[in-house]
Amino acid sequence: MTLIALPPAEPERIAFVLLPQCSLMALGGALDALAHANQASRSAGERLLYDVLLASTDGRPVTTGSGASVAVDFAIADLPRLDGVVVVSDTPVPQSGFDPLVDWLQAFGQGLSAERRWVGGIGTGAYLLARAGLLRGHRATLHWAYAPLLARAFSETVVSSNVFESDRRRLTCASGHAAFDMMLHRVGETHGPTIVEQLLASFSLEKPRGPNEPQRVPLSARIGGGQPKLTEAVALMEANIEEPLATEDIARLVGVSRRQLERLFKLYLDSLPSRYYIEMRLTRARQLLQQTSQSILQVGLACGFSSGPHFSNAYRAHFGVTPREQRSQRVIVAMPAPAPDSKELAP
Repeated sequence: MTLIALPPAEPERIAFVLLPQCSLMALGGALDALAHANQASRSAGERLLYDVLLASTDGRPVTTGSGASVAVDFAIADLPRLDGVVVVSDTPVPQSGFDPLVDWLQAFGQGLSAERRWVGGIGTGAYLLARAGLLRGHRATLHWAYAPLLARAFSETVVSSNVFESDRRRLTCASGHAAFDMMLHRVGETHGPTIVEQLLASFSLEKPRGPNEPQRVPLSARIGGGQPKLTEAVALMEANIEEPLATEDIARLVGVSRRQLERLFKLYLDSLPSRYYIEMRLTRARQLLQQTSQSILQVGLACGFSSGPHFSNAYRAHFGVTPREQRSQRVIVAMPAPAPDSKELAP
């Protein structure tokens, strides 16, 4: 079996445009995914898949959020012909400034209907894409802390809380490890599942996170820091997934009555402690079903369900599918892209 499915004629040339204070971890994850794809292809006797360039607005080195200085290959004005552009930004959100970059992105975006051309944003890079008008009518994401800002400023963009989004040649992610997941997804869509399986093995992973996986938003960000009893109760639940605690025990451990605890959950989380707890355990079960090879029975036991039928019934009631059906849906990547003469499709 050949490694590459429907390969393009030349390596895909991608420029990562780095903004000051960008995440070195996110940049490294994205570059690692592409570098290992090149290595896997070469090891199979195939050609180079990706030609990766680094750029900044002025061609000067960029200081990342960790303080490291990263040298670049080009200023954006001097970049050669490209197939893809990824804007790498973190904090602060680039609400103003960077006008030359916005203009350059607008010009590049005029060719998105061309075969293979696409744009991406890592972290708050999505904000620059939106300023350039490239996310209008598309789904996009960025770090959960900045999602409301993007949604308010660009109402025609559908802002999600997922780890990454891939929508018709626009890829955006929430920075950090999500950049690796997003680029692995791109590799799979372009070159098929076989190479992705090899990359997962090289990184000792079973399955990457998909675009429908939500970001983990800290409880303190959702309810504020003024509810220590509620925060402590949720922490107890998270620490006792395999052997769940009774609601009375949780209330006693945090120093409130059961009724007080139920009031806190209803007021701030719109749920009862028991319902919130079981949903937490079921969410963990879904992660294990999707990302590990543990048996369904093992997953149920690891998430506090004493019997297979109890686990299956609770899972189906919450997610609409049984654990077995969920496991059968575990797909690593989409099928390869269509032939070159087809119309524009999502990347």
